[in-house]
Amino acid sequence: MSKQNILVRFGNTVRDIRKEKGFSQEKLAHKANLHRTYIGMIERAEKNISLLNIEKISKALEVNIKILLR
Repeated sequence: MSKQNILVRFGNTVRDIRKEKGFSQEKLAHKANLHRTYIGMIERAEKNISLLNIEKISKALEVNIKILLR
């Protein structure tokens, strides 16, 4: 699996769960204590996200971190 595929899959998962929860990028960013543009970059697979920020997003989305890494 290429690096790009992993980033795309992760970003798509974050976007899908965010939309299921009815969160805007801004609301997710606020809940995760991250910048809105950073959330957009993750969803577009433009950022290689750190484990610490993955944990922040999983908590903000109220899902197990394993769900984001599937």
